[in-house]
This record gives sequence, structure tokens and C-alpha cells, in this order.
Amino acid sequence: MADKIPLLTPYKMGKFELSHRVVLAPLTRQRSYGNVPQPHAILYYSQRTTKGGLLISEATGVSDTAQGYPETPGIWTKQQVEAWKPIVDAVHAKGGVFFCQIWHVGRVSNTGFQPNGQAPISSTDKGLLNQFMKDGVNDRTDEFGGSLENRCRFALEVVDAIVKEIGADKVGIRLSPYADYMQSGDSNPKALGLYMAEALSKYKILYCHMVEPRMKAVGEKVECPHSLVPMRKVFKGTFISAGGYDMEDGNNAVAENRTDLVAYGRLFLANPDLPKRFELNAPLNKYNRETFYTPDPVIGYTDYPFLETTA
Repeated sequence: MADKIPLLTPYKMGKFELSHRVVLAPLTRQRSYGNVPQPHAILYYSQRTTKGGLLISEATGVSDTAQGYPETPGIWTKQQVEAWKPIVDAVHAKGGVFFCQIWHVGRVSNTGFQPNGQAPISSTDKGLLNQFMKDGVNDRTDEFGGSLENRCRFALEVVDAIVKEIGADKVGIRLSPYADYMQSGDSNPKALGLYMAEALSKYKILYCHMVEPRMKAVGEKVECPHSLVPMRKVFKGTFISAGGYDMEDGNNAVAENRTDLVAYGRLFLANPDLPKRFELNAPLNKYNRETFYTPDPVIGYTDYPFLETTA
């Protein structure tokens, strides 16, 4: 049956042999107390791991100035790095592929999250790598502002540095050219997306993960004439699409070669066995939006039932 379901066909992503194309999207869960990953995250990620499945971690802060949301994980101290290890080991033990999404929230912060109550660090006093790229935020007049090339310079310099450190075969990036989160929009998102897709291809990074134009605001799906297809055609590595997909949308996107992989957020959150449910065309658990960001280590985190439990 899986042979007839595009989402469940195997895919080779660089050196990684994926058994299906259903990806766990990076989801902010706010259960890493004191910015340290907790033991309950072992269960959360291992529940959603299949042999040959790809998981992308909750966005993880790169420094003590990177925070903008409470109880999100970090990876800048030895304690944090050690806390991540058993989580990663649990995913690997089940045959999963695990990428850590790192971030700096830039202006989406306030003095309460910053060391010594200082002002947040960003591209400008209005503004993340995203905030450098968007002309709705970036008002710099130096080599990191103004033209499209200048606005994308910082993001590409970060990619270049990481590629040199760990190798392009272990590097991916998530971009949201069409999004307008926190008033961080761009006047020509298609040009931005195309420029970044083409520039990133030169670094030969493993994947480019883009959010669909229809997701202009968090959790809000709107009718939109634009698509990610132009960027998908330009980018030479693995292309991952995200944003409001159900099973039918995902199957069509893969079957029509509009993407290689599809990242699922809320559906995967509520259905830890999502690939199995897709295979059986089984009913899905409904997600509870009210428990997305509660700090409870179980409720809304590891308590969504598996298909066998439901049955």
C-alpha cells in the first residue's frame, strides 16, 4: 500500500537513506526549563521517530542573547550540549535522522530575556537571520543593508561559516520569504526566495526548508496565488515544504515534484505515529492549541495517543 502513497516512498537525502518523506517540523514547545533540554524530550522525540524518518528539533538558541520565548532549549553551554545527547541517542537508536534547528530571535525578544536586562541584538533597532533579509525590517546603510544582495549577505556568511566547520552535507536552512511574522515582511518575497535558493545551492548544503506563501501569519492559512515551485526548481539540494499540509496536499506535492519532503507540525504533534496513520488512512487525533506552549512535561507533549491505544 505504501508504494501507492507518494509521502511514504523512500528518498535519499545526501548520505541519509530516508524511508518516507514525512518530516517532523521544528516546533517551539517551551518545555526546556532554564533553557536546558529535559528528559521528557527523550520521549517526545523518540515517540515520533521511525527508522529512516527525518526529525528537525525545536528551534534552539545559539547564545544567551538568542532567547525570545520562555523555556526554549539552548546549545551554547556544556550543560545544554550534554542534555541534548541522550535525546539524540534515543532518536538514533530507533534509526531516525535528527537535525538541530538553531536560531537567534533578534528583535522578537525583550530586555526580560537578555543578559543584564540589555536591549535585544538584531539587524536594526527595528529588528534574526530573517530580519536581515527582509526590507520591511532591515534599514541598515552598510554592507548588510539596502540591496537584496546586501540584505542576504549575513545569512550567507553564517551558512558559509557553518559549512566550513562541519561540512555542507550536515547543513540545512529554513526560510520564510513570504511570511510577515512580527511585521517582518518583504516587498518582493519571490525575488528574495529565488535569490537565496540560488545562492544556497552554491554552498551545496543538504536541504532548504521553506514555508508556503499561504502561511503569512503563525498558524493562519490563507488563499494565495504564489507557490514555492520557482524556488524548488532553482535549489539543487533536497527541498522541504511546510505550511498547512494535510495528507492529500502532501501526496500531491510529492507526486507533482513540487517538493522532495513535507514537514508536518501540528498534525505530527498530535499524532506521534503520523506516517503509520497515513499508511493506513487512519483517523487523526485532533490537536489542542491551548496546550501547544504550556510548560507541562506531559500534557500536550507526550500524551497524544498512538493508533493502537486509540483502537
